[in-house]
Amino acid sequence: MSKIVFITGATAGFGKACAEKFAAHGYDLILNGRRTERLQELADTLEKKYNIAALQLPFDVQDEKAVFESIQNIPADWQKIDVLINNAGLALGRDYFEEADLGDWNTMIDTNVKGFLYVAKAVSQLMVKNKQGHIINIGSVAGKEVYEKGNVYCATKYAADALNQAMRIDLLRHQIKVTAINPGAAETEFSIVRFKGDEVTAKKIYDGLKPLTAEDIADIIYYCATLPPHVCINDLSVTCIQQANAIYFNRQKV
Repeated sequence: MSKIVFITGATAGFGKACAEKFAAHGYDLILNGRRTERLQELADTLEKKYNIAALQLPFDVQDEKAVFESIQNIPADWQKIDVLINNAGLALGRDYFEEADLGDWNTMIDTNVKGFLYVAKAVSQLMVKNKQGHIINIGSVAGKEVYEKGNVYCATKYAADALNQAMRIDLLRHQIKVTAINPGAAETEFSIVRFKGDEVTAKKIYDGLKPLTAEDIADIIYYCATLPPHVCINDLSVTCIQQANAIYFNRQKV
């Protein structure tokens, strides 16, 4: 029987790269995303390319009712979830604290903290019943150091870091693995979303850098998910060679 990986935010970036990586290794996929057309296209492509099965769960992680109803009503033969990649998240705006938009703050909190929690709780309940599982939470180096104009985005990633630790402690008695992956600068749709479609500003974030790719992170997540049963990587921060942490970069002049 194929193993099952559940990926939130699967229609772009790290989530999409993880879907491709795990499908290539024979995993069946539970794919979550808000953009139903992209979700359908991804599922169809990976099923055909890798001869795996893909179950689509198109909900917004901010919607508590939708999260729990969707996950609690997963068909019985899909409920033995081996790996959760708790990936859905975003940054909105990069503004000084007193100038920031409250709507941006609320959306980040609702997605990066509350949505993060809803999915982890619902899936962990299935893993406890199955007496096995691995939760991989996508954090950020922004959850390790606060940078200028990062305020609430950093706060949500600090929360994710604390919750990752809490999950590991509370799920220890069930032998469920919990891993945090904390990427640094990675060139995906992330910055385009952050700057609300302003691709020029988004591109400047990576000036002088060779940033991480979504595929780099997917490779690392797959490695963590396929270690021997007695081994768990608890917390892993990953940057490109030109980035030391959330603040310090060595940018080359172009």
